[in-house]
Amino acid sequence: MKIPTYDQLMGPLIRALQELGGSGSIEEIEDKVAELEKFPDDVLAQLHNPGKSSQPEIAYRLAWARTYLKKYGLLENSARGIWSLNQKAKELRDFDSQKVVHFVRDLDRKEKEIDEGAAAEVSHAPVVSEEPEWKQQLHIILTEKLSPAAFERLVQRVLRESGFTQVEVTGKVGDGGIDGRGIARVHGLMSFHVLFQCKRYKGSVGSGEIRNFRGAMTGRTDKGLFITTGTFSPAAVREATRDGAPPIDLLDGADLAEKLRELKIGVSTETVEVYCVDEAWFLKLGE
Repeated sequence: MKIPTYDQLMGPLIRALQELGGSGSIEEIEDKVAELEKFPDDVLAQLHNPGKSSQPEIAYRLAWARTYLKKYGLLENSARGIWSLNQKAKELRDFDSQKVVHFVRDLDRKEKEIDEGAAAEVSHAPVVSEEPEWKQQLHIILTEKLSPAAFERLVQRVLRESGFTQVEVTGKVGDGGIDGRGIARVHGLMSFHVLFQCKRYKGSVGSGEIRNFRGAMTGRTDKGLFITTGTFSPAAVREATRDGAPPIDLLDGADLAEKLRELKIGVSTETVEVYCVDEAWFLKLGE
């Protein structure tokens, strides 16, 4: 099955938002589109830039679809990353993706004609881009340069910095993929015993890995945590939250990168020093 182009995904994107009640997060939209279009796991697992990024190709093309639909005047997005259908979209009866494509391209050309430099730069700003360069660099380090043991120690550090106590990396062979355990404390009042598994994947973790992990943790812990440098397929997400089964929390590559940035573990912010000349100070010398 070929991955639909960004314009072919516009219709499914609108239907997904309708199914979600008119608004949704990027993750909710992507999952709903995959559900409505019945995309197989191998399609969802394809990466946009293999080896450099964990961003799925479907997610990349849906981002372009959102941008075109916003420029056409059908979608709005908030500062909190929630996308919604506006009144024009709700009253839409016949949708033609090619009209959207032609409208946006004509709009871009007109903006370019008005101001060849600035308008063109704004028009083609990286509203829809691949993951930031630092995330791509981090992904390469985690998946290619870090040993499995070092990655396990990194996860251990992340959990400790996040408030877990008694974090141990076990890594026992034949232990159902369980890499470690810890205790998660909530507001200093409650605690949960957690078993975790960490996988350095470049692709997508499927439902089978989640089922195997749950089988290994059942009867031994309160909760499970599955951490990967890749992504989770929609089937894996559904399996992790299946009713009546022990819950498993998921942390994919994008969330892991944000957590490392938040905790300042191996990711730092550089401040650029700017020199300002105080003209008034110099002029006072002549008074």
